[in-house]
Formats: sequence, C-alpha cells, structure tokens
Amino acid sequence: MTRILAVDPGDKRIGLAVSDPSGTIARPLTVVKHVSRNADARTITQWAEDYEVDRILVGLALDAAGQIGHQARKALRLVEALRAVTELQVDTWDETDSTSTALLLGGKKDDMTDARAAAVFLQEYLHAEKP
Repeated sequence: MTRILAVDPGDKRIGLAVSDPSGTIARPLTVVKHVSRNADARTITQWAEDYEVDRILVGLALDAAGQIGHQARKALRLVEALRAVTELQVDTWDETDSTSTALLLGGKKDDMTDARAAAVFLQEYLHAEKP
C-alpha cells in the first residue's frame, strides 16, 4: 500500500487527511480555505508533495439516490484540476455521510471537522483496499 492524501472538498473549506505509509491508518491533517479550483489544486498538490503521498483520493458527495449531483460534479472538476497539475494518481471515493460520522466520533463541529470527515472516508477506502 502507498501513502494517500484524502480531500474532502467543500464550498468554503477543504478537509485533508493522510494515511500512514503502510496504508493502514488514516488521520486528519488540516483544513484549508477554498480559494478557487486551480488555486485549491495547487495547494492540495503541495500538501501531497510535503507528505510524500503516492495518490490523492477526492471525496464525492453523492445524492440521496447514490447519483452524481451538484456537489459531486464540483468535486469532479477539482479532480480534473488536480490531474492537470500533478502526475500523482487522483481517484475518487464516495464520501457520503462522512461529515456526520466525523461529528458522531469527534463531538461538536470545529475547525478540524472537515479534516476528520476526510479521515473517515479515507479509512473506509483503506479497509476496502486491504486484501
């Protein structure tokens, strides 16, 4: 397994989480302010370089029917912007309810909620990828 950076994109904030090098444990990293799609992509790739990740995993907030809605389309545009500025593999993962789960696990909403949400869906991804 490789180290992965998870991205929980939002309209105002972007939560980041990272896995350990063995790809076993996800941990919240930071929350960055949304600026613009291209600026966000550059910021995310800088974090990816700093943490020597091999892959970026962007969360898709699917709608109630499990389909790609407005928020997921925004995330997919961020994926395109990331792929334009990095050679790292950029994948997506369903992050539906990750914020709710983060709040259940971490209590009230605070400055790190979005990073905890990224860690939630990254941990789900890590469990799914383990043989």
